[in-house]
Amino acid sequence: MGSDEWAHGMDIEAPSSARMYDYYLGGSHNFTADREAAAKVIAAMPAAPRIARANRAFLHRSVRYMLAHGIRQFLDLGSGIPTVGNVHEVAQRVAPESRVVYVDIDPVAVTLAGRLLDGDDRAVAMRADLRQPREVLQRPELRTVLDLTRPVGVLLVSVLHFVPDADDPHGVVAVLRDSVVPGSYLALSHGLDTGFVSEEAAAVQGVYRSTPTPGGLRTGQQIAAFFDGFELVDPGIVWLDQWRPDQEATTGRQPAETGIVAGVGLRG
Repeated sequence: MGSDEWAHGMDIEAPSSARMYDYYLGGSHNFTADREAAAKVIAAMPAAPRIARANRAFLHRSVRYMLAHGIRQFLDLGSGIPTVGNVHEVAQRVAPESRVVYVDIDPVAVTLAGRLLDGDDRAVAMRADLRQPREVLQRPELRTVLDLTRPVGVLLVSVLHFVPDADDPHGVVAVLRDSVVPGSYLALSHGLDTGFVSEEAAAVQGVYRSTPTPGGLRTGQQIAAFFDGFELVDPGIVWLDQWRPDQEATTGRQPAETGIVAGVGLRG
């Protein structure tokens, strides 16, 4: 097949935030529209690729933290394009019995994830809208892999800032919280409204308005509210690079340069 033939029937003319993220990470599963939009973001905010890498590193650290505290199943919402170091790779390297469900609205992301996961009965990718959490949680594909009577690690990593207030992102997280049992965890990262130079942020948001998921930044108080009903794990809500850094974390730069804060909470 030609390089793009596997995407036959999918809309690749409009940029996708998932495929733009893949481009920032140095991936190859993106198209001309995505690369052009990503180039505009990088022109306005040269740190965009570094921010993407820092965010990916936080995902890895949060998964390893949950594994160390007994979690063996994960729900990755807004999982994006499969790249090196996916959740199932990180988790199954530590605990081979770990189970993972990836959820994304982008058909390209789900198609690629399905190809990657072929033959792994402990991981599945499904196309669904995280803004409809009750529907997501009732899907047979999810129920086949995850046992919701046992603790789950819910991952909402750099996705909620693509969900506008009109779609009630706090309500979405509340449904997820109330649907998992005590002992479950929530890992979340989100763009902070004061974390970016205003001119840069405005230019970047202008680019993302051309995607199906324009979203926007939020205040620290709004981000903290996502953890209502969870007990924050030390060190609380901090800049990406400051959340339990290890050798994978980016060093040599100011943590605030990521513009994104992150935290992990325990469902009591």
